[in-house]
Amino acid sequence: MTGDLLINGKDAYNIWGVDMGDNFLDALGASSPMKEYIQNESRLEHGKRVITSNAKIDYRELTLSFTITGDSQPDFQLKKKAFYNELYKGSVVIKIPKVNNEVFYLNYLGKSITYAQSIDRTFGKISSKFEEPNPTKRD
Repeated sequence: MTGDLLINGKDAYNIWGVDMGDNFLDALGASSPMKEYIQNESRLEHGKRVITSNAKIDYRELTLSFTITGDSQPDFQLKKKAFYNELYKGSVVIKIPKVNNEVFYLNYLGKSITYAQSIDRTFGKISSKFEEPNPTKRD
C-alpha cells in the first residue's frame, strides 16, 4: 500500500492506486542470464576452449503484475489512464523501500499485456513485459 512501491520516484499507491501484483517480488528478485562465454573450437585440439574468466551478465526481460484500485468507476479509469501514461514514458525506475535499497532501472516494452477488471470496475490487474538493460546497475 502507501510507501510500498515507488515508480519514477512517486508513491504508486497514493498517485495511481497501484500496488504490486502476483509474483512481483519474485520477478524482480530472479537471477539474470549470463552472456555466452567466449569459445573456440580447433581441429588441432580435443573439445573446445571456453573462457570464463571474464563472465558478463546479460540484459533480462521480466513480466511485472500490478493491481489498480479506485474509489469509484471514474476514479479507477482516471488512475488507470494516468498509470498507463507513466509507463508510456518508457523509462521506469522501481524501488521497494520496505524490501531493500535496490533501484531497478527498467524499460517498458508494452508486450504480452494482460488486463482484467472487477465487475464493479473499481479494481483491475495489469501485467506487462519490461526490460532491465543492465541488471548490475541497481544503485
